[in-house]
Amino acid sequence: MSTPRPDRPDPVTDPATRPLTPRSGWPPVPMADPAADRATATADAPPAPPAPGQSPPPGEAPVRRGRRLAVLTGRARAVVGRWPWWLQVGLVYALSRLVTAGVFLAVARQQGANPWGPAQPGYGPFINFWDSAWYQRIFDQGYPSAIPRNPDGSAQANPWAFYAVFPFLVRGLAAVTGLGWTTLASTVAVVAGLGAVLVIHRLFRLVAGPGDSLAAVALICLFPVSAVLQIPYAESLHLLLLAAGLYLLARHRYLAAAPVVVAMCLTRPAGLPFALLVAVHLLLRWRSGDFPWAERVRGLVLLAVATAGGWAWPVIAWLVTGEVRAYTDTETAWRGGGLVLFAPWFDTGRWLFGPVFGPVTVVTVGVVVAAALLSRPVRRLGTDLQGWCLCYALYLAAVLQPQTSTFRLLLPLFPLALAAVFVSRSRAYRITLGVAFFALQIVWVAWLWRFSELPGGGDYPP
Repeated sequence: MSTPRPDRPDPVTDPATRPLTPRSGWPPVPMADPAADRATATADAPPAPPAPGQSPPPGEAPVRRGRRLAVLTGRARAVVGRWPWWLQVGLVYALSRLVTAGVFLAVARQQGANPWGPAQPGYGPFINFWDSAWYQRIFDQGYPSAIPRNPDGSAQANPWAFYAVFPFLVRGLAAVTGLGWTTLASTVAVVAGLGAVLVIHRLFRLVAGPGDSLAAVALICLFPVSAVLQIPYAESLHLLLLAAGLYLLARHRYLAAAPVVVAMCLTRPAGLPFALLVAVHLLLRWRSGDFPWAERVRGLVLLAVATAGGWAWPVIAWLVTGEVRAYTDTETAWRGGGLVLFAPWFDTGRWLFGPVFGPVTVVTVGVVVAAALLSRPVRRLGTDLQGWCLCYALYLAAVLQPQTSTFRLLLPLFPLALAAVFVSRSRAYRITLGVAFFALQIVWVAWLWRFSELPGGGDYPP
């Protein structure tokens, strides 16, 4: 047996003659540097809390607060997201009413002497300003049997301009509970507002998902004039009945909608545009061919009920007072002239912008509104909700005297809140829109609800 010569390199063990065969770990990994690893770990680790009595480095505290807020917000959203839909809607409504109550309290501290009481009133007296006083007068005295008139024969402002369901509902509850107007009227308004947003959410769910529907309800709760949902006005009750009527119409439950529509027509003047919507709805179903005869008959019954309901209050005023024009004369007492369709808009345009630019401005606004109501986000609402917005907008254009109270009369256009949500799914966009709405709500309460006498007397109505 021969032994290798000591001066000959071994082909396996000697690095100089080892074959260049790649190993399984190729390419080679650089050797770890313990010092560099410690530095990287220190840089990536979250900053250690400062020692007791030691303040954090500049700029670090806001970052930490932002992280904690993001974590808490995420956890809260996860918890609320597991709640049933009605509880989520109720939470949004309750929080918005509390915030609006804070706005009322803050503005009330700035209120001076006014026709309804002393300066700096409390929350209860403050929300009983303006038309609340008219509703309370109906609650106490009912309606007059004759229209009060000026020496020239024109009607004076009187309770016939305010529909009966809200004040008489409060009167009935007062007879049962023994409570007074101040407590019951605002309670009925708040509860009716809660019912309204619950029904609106179910109505929106017919055409949208749960997230979009809840976001749209939040926008309605923050709408600049949504403060009326908690004051002794008929708006919240009317909103509840209107949403219920639209929901039943969209579900083709025509007979169930009939009594709801009658109550709605005797709460606020919106019966005629609703009757127009019912006519358009039936016509579209008729043309589609998917319209059984039994449903056609029930639909025609609803159309007749809505049409009669739209004229019910003027007829009631006529029967009680014996004057055919009792209601229309009363309504026009606030504008100082007769009722001429579409004319008040052009009169106001000429008063604001002159004889040339006034009509041009009115026509331009009309074109912009029509284009908005025919836009893609509004079309996504479906024919019933889009049709309601078109019918109600046409009604306002025909009979309304434009003034500062016009903002409040836009509340029945609530389906447009869902259209605004459809514009973008960006959370930043929706939050910005909600913040803008709430800021305008503060403006509405501080500018219009707070009474500030003008040089010639009176003030702009909310």
